[in-house]
Amino acid sequence: MALQITLPGQEGSGRVVGIDLGTTNSLVAYVEKGEAKVIPGQDGGIVPSVVTLDDSGNIVSVGVHAKKNALIDAAHTVYSVKRLMGKSYTDVQKESGMLSYKLAPREEGLVRVRIGNREYTPIELSSFILKELKDRAESYIGETVTKAVITVPAYFNDAQRQATKDAGRLAGLEVLRIINEPTAAALAYGLDRKKNGIVAVYDFGGGTFDISILKLSDGIFEVRSTNGDTYLGGDDIDRRLMELFLTQINRIEPKFEPTPEDLQRIRTDSERVKVELSTKNEATVEMVFAAQNVSYKRRITRQELEMMAKPILERTRKPCLDAMADAGLHPDDIDDVVLVGGATRMPAVKALVQEIFKRKPNDSLNPDETVALGAAIQADVLAGGTKDILLLDVTPLSLGIETIGGMMSTIIPRNTTIPTKARETYTTFADNQTGVEVNVYQGERDFVKDNRHLASFTLKGIPPMVAGLAKISVTFLIDADGILHVTALEEHTGLSAEVEVKPSYGLTDEEIERMLRESIQYAKEDIVGRRLVEAKTEAERVTNATERVLGQIRRHEIDIPEDRLKTLNINQLIDDLYALKKAVAGDDPTEIKAKLDLLEKSTEPLAQEIMNASVAQALEGKKLEEV
Repeated sequence: MALQITLPGQEGSGRVVGIDLGTTNSLVAYVEKGEAKVIPGQDGGIVPSVVTLDDSGNIVSVGVHAKKNALIDAAHTVYSVKRLMGKSYTDVQKESGMLSYKLAPREEGLVRVRIGNREYTPIELSSFILKELKDRAESYIGETVTKAVITVPAYFNDAQRQATKDAGRLAGLEVLRIINEPTAAALAYGLDRKKNGIVAVYDFGGGTFDISILKLSDGIFEVRSTNGDTYLGGDDIDRRLMELFLTQINRIEPKFEPTPEDLQRIRTDSERVKVELSTKNEATVEMVFAAQNVSYKRRITRQELEMMAKPILERTRKPCLDAMADAGLHPDDIDDVVLVGGATRMPAVKALVQEIFKRKPNDSLNPDETVALGAAIQADVLAGGTKDILLLDVTPLSLGIETIGGMMSTIIPRNTTIPTKARETYTTFADNQTGVEVNVYQGERDFVKDNRHLASFTLKGIPPMVAGLAKISVTFLIDADGILHVTALEEHTGLSAEVEVKPSYGLTDEEIERMLRESIQYAKEDIVGRRLVEAKTEAERVTNATERVLGQIRRHEIDIPEDRLKTLNINQLIDDLYALKKAVAGDDPTEIKAKLDLLEKSTEPLAQEIMNASVAQALEGKKLEEV
């Protein structure tokens, strides 16, 4: 039986929201007066899927501030955690060398991230992001948010779906439904346009790729097929750029050994270059690693990037062709191709999609917001708001059990519409066999050793019989979330055993219960502590930057004329700087924030002057046509 825990504030119905828990960025949306809207924060609608923690396990920041912290405290900042969901250490070990944070080597079980002396599962880290989205929604709507629909890549397996659901529970959310990201995108697309026809949703995000073929017909959204790769996305293109830059830096300085902050700087610049080259023909990367006395600068063209990215993008072709084949369709049968995911902004992606589907893709939707909006629509359907919509999704991978010889006996084939139920009958293979072990697997290979093991349970107490006489009926039930329930029944005796499949790479009910109770016990303390840690971290970042610039001015490393310096009121800036440092020594986050605002206001004229000086220096000696 699944664990059920009611948290304070969850007794009532509460508001239901839709959440896109992304690899790079996450969003939360809701439906108001029939219109789906992304919920904004002070820093915009998108929340970077980044978390910074200290050695004691305190959350320093989540989102925008955490992304900034990655450049100054990379070892304590975790990003792209979605790519770790439902994975073992062996699954992701090859990527660990390019991460600025550490993975804890473990022979079995869920991979863990090590920060200081503590280890965190991807489920826990994802729950911190979901909690941030929950808090944002409550602050904006002015109501308690207790329930959510959360999206996952269509090709997420059972372990990854269960991990996402567990993360929601840890964040204090009742996850009403797990839906596939392309399906959510189709909801937003179809509801807005009231269209009918066959639609392909090409979803290429930061860490995952999905292709889904849907039939839209008078409010019925029927997924015909789905395919993809849960470890393929824009992050892989960033990594190729990182490898290029690191290789060339090592040619300049063979002894160069990047620190976590250096790696994060290279990663950030790689992502920036990729984004710039979506709209420009060339970009410049310039990095200085002062501690190792290494500087690196080069221009990179869109053509170079596309050559590096081509093998990665080509990996999306076969899933698209397979999805069409599974649906019994050809490119001419597709009425529209919708692009979802930030990486689809790349011109090379659009060109490849047009080549595969023989038509120009539809890029009119905001690829960052569509999935969250679709999730909000489904949330409103479940809350009894939006009417006349029926969502028929599919299971992405085949499910079955192990039979003699290590063979995989498929009970539910991939791309079966869910919810669904299927049954197969088996028998014993030895005389007087009194028990049968049922091993559940997920995958497309003929032998179970090549598929993913999900669960095992034993049907005991079968009366001794001649081999082949017992009739054991195995029933698979997949619920609307894509979560599997398995029952085994011996038909002669009525003996039965059942299990809600718990993936190999998830959290136990006991672990979840402990974490939830701790979150309740320490809720107020955590909120106060987090506010203080966030305020101090941001204050220290600003004071360090300010002191560095003042030092450069004293050493004449920044060229600002004396007459201009007199107008900048440097003395007031210094007073505000020391006032902030004094506040940081205390424990009042409100006081720290007030002094931080004063310092930031004092530094604005100086920042503008430095920018003017930098531009003037860059243009010095150049003709107008060279600018």
